[in-house]
Amino acid sequence: MRVHIIYTGGTIGMVDSPHGLVPGADLEGWLDSLLAGTPLARSVTVTSLAPLIDSSNATPLSWQAIVDDLHAHAAADPQTAFVILHGTDTMAYTSAALSYALTDLSVPVVITGSQLPLGELGSDAAANVTGALQAATSGRHSGVALFFGHRLLAGNRVTKSSSWAFTGFESPNAAPLATTGAPWQWAQAASPGIGWKDAAPYTRHDVVVIDLVPGITAARLEALLTPLPEAVILRAFGVGNVPSQEPGLTDVVERVIAAGTAVIMTSQCHESQVLLGHYEAGDALARSGAVGSRDMTLEAAYAKTQFLLSQGLAGDDLAHWMGRSIAGELSQ
Repeated sequence: MRVHIIYTGGTIGMVDSPHGLVPGADLEGWLDSLLAGTPLARSVTVTSLAPLIDSSNATPLSWQAIVDDLHAHAAADPQTAFVILHGTDTMAYTSAALSYALTDLSVPVVITGSQLPLGELGSDAAANVTGALQAATSGRHSGVALFFGHRLLAGNRVTKSSSWAFTGFESPNAAPLATTGAPWQWAQAASPGIGWKDAAPYTRHDVVVIDLVPGITAARLEALLTPLPEAVILRAFGVGNVPSQEPGLTDVVERVIAAGTAVIMTSQCHESQVLLGHYEAGDALARSGAVGSRDMTLEAAYAKTQFLLSQGLAGDDLAHWMGRSIAGELSQ
């Protein structure tokens, strides 16, 4: 099987500059040395997207650039597997976004990167890239996954957990797809979801994410939502609880929903299952029309909201689809 690598930028290919780390390493030369003498030595091609970016600068248009490159190479050779080299800061957002946009692509797509640049002594770059290549060519995986720190994780079930540890990412509500070893240990894959045919391209949409905190007032929440965004993701407490006794707070949410803006409730807990109405503190929002994200990560919920808006959905229609698994982002 051939593998096409899409290099987007990120720490893995960065070098020192007077203003800090910037893209600039000889990635293709490093890959040639890394794969010399292996079965993949002549089976790997590389695209470098322009411009190479720190993933902190990624947008939904960056996601679409990756999707376009994937589709172009998959059309040329349907047997190609893909590895995407990406910065860690927004890798979980990108991997979730790709999972929704590529449900009609049956080949493996594995995204990875590193905590240290490839040229630094002790870097995790080689282990992550070779692990991603092994996963992509294993014949055991299809769809979008993220490989990091010796684990293969479902691409829309991950969150970045550390800015320094070589494990780096966790999948708090879903078990790893595989763990490296001799041999690798593979788990049974979860349901892939119902898919989405002929997905429209990602475009940028106004989606606001707000953390609720003790003491937030209705006036402050209303100010944060003025002018109205296209969708709101509220990060609540526990299973979706809000300060319901704060005067006027839930009224603000009701007005937002009545105006046609979808309100999606996620949890500030990594391990969570949002259950609006399980406590009185979340019941008012459930009755107002807010929708819970169940056990999606923030990254999966945000990317899904951007995806659905890009498909032309809004308001109640968008809220309805948040509860349906498109690419395995929800536990059954």
